[in-house]
Amino acid sequence: MKNILITGSKGFIGSNLKAELSNQFKIWEINEDIFQSEDWMDQLSNLFEQVDFHTVFHVGACADTLEQNVNYMMLLNYQFTKHITDLCNHFDVNMIYSSSAANYGTNGTYPSNLYGWSKYVGEGYVISNKGIGLRYFNVYGPGEEHKGKMSSVAYQMYMKQQGGEKCFLFPKKPLRDFVYVKDIVNANVYAMNNFSRLKGKKYEVGSGEARAFEDVMNLMEIPFEYLDESVIPEGYQFYTCSDSDKWMPGWKPKYKLDSGIKSYKQCFK
Repeated sequence: MKNILITGSKGFIGSNLKAELSNQFKIWEINEDIFQSEDWMDQLSNLFEQVDFHTVFHVGACADTLEQNVNYMMLLNYQFTKHITDLCNHFDVNMIYSSSAANYGTNGTYPSNLYGWSKYVGEGYVISNKGIGLRYFNVYGPGEEHKGKMSSVAYQMYMKQQGGEKCFLFPKKPLRDFVYVKDIVNANVYAMNNFSRLKGKKYEVGSGEARAFEDVMNLMEIPFEYLDESVIPEGYQFYTCSDSDKWMPGWKPKYKLDSGIKSYKQCFK
């Protein structure tokens, strides 16, 4: 049985990926507790020396887009990425990196916050060393319960409604490419199975359609009101949509927003 390493296996995407692969591979896991040891780099190096890995899915990261602690962000999202990429390169292990549409920022070219830049430079290092970078758009689905303010609007608003709270959206109807987590998992598996012809590049992973947050609320059957424009944070992205020409050749999502929310609602029940 081949060995697979998943970083961030206790997180949203990592846990879904682990569940998908656990019956086919021996799964090894690394999570944020590794940083409790000053010798985490040696621990990681020793692991690669002892285990013959087929593929590393580097999912783990600081995913808080509002985090301002530069040292913390760059340790998790760049220094760790660089070290594990070097190990994959040295031991000839396939590397698949979970990147982000935050890399596009507000101008469609460069990131507009610390999180985006940390993912941007991490992705660049991975693909320059012949790994694969997958740029996720707005991911939602089962397993995101622990993410708090970083969870999807579908989950956050569902919990507010269950708690008897009113639900509010930003005005001006920002549009997002909402991608179901099952498509994220499917994209990772596809990248692994087609690694040799896809390596050394970045690809977008999304639904291919830009939908309003209002659409999510209506599909969830949750009433809502609008906040004042003054609460919209600086650098807020008003539009994201993945380009099918930038998907992995031969891959496409199985879910649009309507079918994804329908599946997700079954999990709530």
